[in-house]
Amino acid sequence: MIITIKRTYHENGTNGDISVDGKFYSHCIELPNLNNQHGISCIPEGSYEAIKHHSEHLGDVLWLQNVPNRDMIYIHSANDAKKELKGCIAPVTTLTGEGIGSASKAVFIPLRDMAYAEIAKGKNVTVFIGSDKPIV
Repeated sequence: MIITIKRTYHENGTNGDISVDGKFYSHCIELPNLNNQHGISCIPEGSYEAIKHHSEHLGDVLWLQNVPNRDMIYIHSANDAKKELKGCIAPVTTLTGEGIGSASKAVFIPLRDMAYAEIAKGKNVTVFIGSDKPIV
């Protein structure tokens, strides 16, 4: 399973579109791009393997592996990046502002369940993150 996130960077947050195996799935929100600073920035563009994980605070999530200089970066539900994320990615149904969206659980839970089903079959879940902006 391939999850592709195409980002658009803004001063107060990062918005994106999620595609699953080449088909649009939902939007997503993240923190602004502040050069991968821990807890206040989105993570670097790149390719990451996602695995199953149970967080005491968030429940069942997708955990992105080998994120440079970061740990515990998840895909989970949230509707406001600055209030609810520390570098993670949140699928949302609708974008309502920079790093803000709505109805996250409605799209996160099916995405998580699709990924968990693929992992249960022994398949990889790869997350590609990019933008129209050159990587610097």
